[in-house]
Amino acid sequence: MTSRDIIDITAPPGTPSLLVLRALGLGDLLTAVPALRALRRARPAHELVLAAPARLAEAALATGAVDRLLPAAAPGRAVPGRIAWPGPPPDIAVDLHGNGPESHLPLRELRPARLMAYAHPDTPGIPGPQWRDDEHERARWCRLLDWFDIPADPEDLRIPLPGRPSPAPGAVVLHPGADAGARCWPADRYAAVARALHAAGHRVVVTAGAGEGALARSVAGRAGLPASAVLGGDADVPFQDLAALVARARAVVAGDTGLAHLATALGTPSVVLFGPVAPRLWGPPDDPRHRALWHPDGPGARPGDAHGERPDERLLRITADEVLAALAALPEPVAGSLPGSGPRPPAAAAAVSG
Repeated sequence: MTSRDIIDITAPPGTPSLLVLRALGLGDLLTAVPALRALRRARPAHELVLAAPARLAEAALATGAVDRLLPAAAPGRAVPGRIAWPGPPPDIAVDLHGNGPESHLPLRELRPARLMAYAHPDTPGIPGPQWRDDEHERARWCRLLDWFDIPADPEDLRIPLPGRPSPAPGAVVLHPGADAGARCWPADRYAAVARALHAAGHRVVVTAGAGEGALARSVAGRAGLPASAVLGGDADVPFQDLAALVARARAVVAGDTGLAHLATALGTPSVVLFGPVAPRLWGPPDDPRHRALWHPDGPGARPGDAHGERPDERLLRITADEVLAALAALPEPVAGSLPGSGPRPPAAAAAVSG
């Protein structure tokens, strides 16, 4: 099924509808998987429609919880001012986007029979639990549903492995980009990691989202990698190709971005670099397959601006040697034994497995 199919297919007339608003990025979608799964289990007869950017259609389908994507987007992390919902009001609307009038009102304007959202003093007619700032993103939305008597498990975050082969089986995948400069570890440090891995015999791939091609090519060039080592850049890597790459990778190195969350969702070993926001809010689960590197000043969970233009000072405390050491401590990926994954060269095994 293509992304066009998931946008266009509608349920038979009379099917009850459940609309979920989460019009953000790939990482945001993947952190909402436990909540989406809980809604799917609780309302199996409903058509579950996700209001999100159209480019996430294939990723939404891959969760196994979404029936249809309704295109909805706004600049940055803003809330769409209007949701183009066709037909009669949805039976249930769920705000998994934010907290307050900005996300409540576009849903309320659709006149759903029931609206599930966090309580806010500026929308007193909408009941719900109290918002907590210091809460992991996966747990936040599960707690919302629990309040409405829908059991949800924050650990229910895995998505199925894609059926297609990897474009670079067994590679270490580096993703230097992010949607804010504050979460971009310097290109020269990514290049140092890539150079060391390449010298040890690893295949290294540098991925890039739309508009990140120059950054990815800079990393690859400084590391002495061929131009073919860069995937994406002029446009996003198609989700199914990206998922196949990550699922059968040796490991992923990325900042607090969608690719890091994709590694978590697929169970691929990862090293995730944190700066302005603590991993206890957006990090991977406590699992030997994932290493979160984080050098805070104190106990605060949000010491920096997650949407700032310059790399956060805490992110800059992470060294290339530290990342290489974290990679060396990772276990073998479960997907490494799948068809098409390919063996790792002996030198690479020594460099990464320690």
